Order: sequence, then structure tokens, then C-alpha cells
Amino acid sequence: MINTPPPPRGFHALLGTEPWRALLRTGVPREFRRGAALLRQGAPGTHVLLLRSGRVKIMATDADGNGVLVALRGPGDLVGELARLRGTRTATVIAIDACAAVEVAAPDFDRFLDRGEHWRRLQEYSFTKVTETMPYQVQTVHLNARQRIARLVLELVALADPGDPHRLTIPFSQEAIAEALGVVRSTVSEQLAVLRESGALGAGPRLVVADLDDLAKHAGLPS
Repeated sequence: MINTPPPPRGFHALLGTEPWRALLRTGVPREFRRGAALLRQGAPGTHVLLLRSGRVKIMATDADGNGVLVALRGPGDLVGELARLRGTRTATVIAIDACAAVEVAAPDFDRFLDRGEHWRRLQEYSFTKVTETMPYQVQTVHLNARQRIARLVLELVALADPGDPHRLTIPFSQEAIAEALGVVRSTVSEQLAVLRESGALGAGPRLVVADLDDLAKHAGLPS
């Protein structure tokens, strides 16, 4: 049986595979263990990271010093591209899984965009990421708690490597979900119990997706 690679996504999909590979060649490969910080809030925006494998969470520190989830990213995405223009990073990027990336210096990244006239693709990509200026909990404030939990879980699954045998296991604790969505832990626990009872999640203490279609219904998404 031949394993076909998953279709490109993120900036990779907008740019095209050959230009993406050319961009990868301009940088230096980097490896990050699970839980490591790829980029840190407040650091200078000296380079851009191209994600090749693994998922990351983008966390920003609010005025009270609390970390809030801003976005999730995966293979084919860029992280840190806006800081090269702003001068400093406005969020910290943390590896959810072991991650492989390529580090491209900001001047090299800009020269690549100039040579191939790829600025339009970057503008299109940046437009899709405009909601990153607000916390994840604000982005989903119009949804009820169960819908918000289900959508977060679905996004984590969607960003996982399709070939990963553990891609349906959610690497977030109940505390992490509560923090990400701005709800109390007891609410998360109650709603996860409902999702387990319906069969969307498997039984047991670990968060494992058992039925993606049922989970999408709980998320309020069209079937």
C-alpha cells in the first residue's frame, strides 16, 4: 500500500509546492521537542519559521499576565512573519507535538517574496489570519461551551498528521481547554461528559475522538 502525502495547507497551499520547496531551501532546518517555545513574545522579529510537521499553539500574555490561546497552527503554516514588520513578537509559539521547521532570516524571506512576486500570496494568507489579533475565547464567544470545546478538538485533529496513529488523541488537559476557551474547569468537565455519553469522545480519562461526524454536530457545523 502506497502512503500518499496529505494535500498541502496553509501558506504552502497558497504558494504552491515548488515555490514552497524553494523557500525551504533558503533557510536552516530546526527541530523542537514537545512543549518547547519556537518563538517568544517580546523577542525581536529576526526570522520566520516554516512549519513542516507538528502542531503549535500561539499564546499571548494579557495585561494581567495570563497566557491566552490566540491560534493553532500546523504543517504548511508560517509563524513569526508579522513580527519582521512590527519589530517584536506579540505572542509566544509553543510546540504541541515534536515539530520540524525551517528558520528563514527576515531579509531572505523578503527577497524570496520579491523575486517570485509572492507578496500577493502572503497578503492573502495574512488576511486569513487576521483573527489572531484576538484571543481564541473571543473568536468563539458567540458559541455555547460545548460548541467551543468541540470546535477546538476538531481543529486539533485537522492539524494533526493524517498518518499519525495517535492523531485522534487530544494533547490538551481539561485545564488547558478551560484556559484556552475562558471557561471554568467544571464546565469543561460537564461538557466532555456529554460528548463521551453521545459517543463523540471515547470513554476513559484520556481525550480521544471516537466519532468525528458526531463531534461536528456538537460543534454546530454542517454535516
